[in-house]
Amino acid sequence: MADLKISEAESQVMAAVWAGADAGNGGAGVEQILAGPGAANAWGEATVRTLIHRLIRKGALRSERRGATVVYAPLVSREAWVTSESQGLLDRLFGGQLAPLVAHFTKERAMAPEDLARLRRLVADLDADEDD
Repeated sequence: MADLKISEAESQVMAAVWAGADAGNGGAGVEQILAGPGAANAWGEATVRTLIHRLIRKGALRSERRGATVVYAPLVSREAWVTSESQGLLDRLFGGQLAPLVAHFTKERAMAPEDLARLRRLVADLDADEDD
């Protein structure tokens, strides 16, 4: 997964496929992708098919024929992709250290009280896990 590079446009296609998989459809067809990120970005069918084929070549999707329809199913979980992207960001921008990332965002963005409370709970849970 570490060497899988998914572009912004490809990530939008993947989001539609993951949503279809989460909904119990096993993935998404071209029509669903055209209706979702395709419509939002004014992509035509050729663009969507190009993005799908790139993702197949990268090993992120597979195609499944279901009767007259082709469904594209994820070979990479959303969680695995988010983990890889997050680690890459952390490594590139903050030397792999989490504290500078959190410090940066707390300085650059106002934190909502519920976000601050969630962050405190997370730190408390991490501390409790270390004590076990």
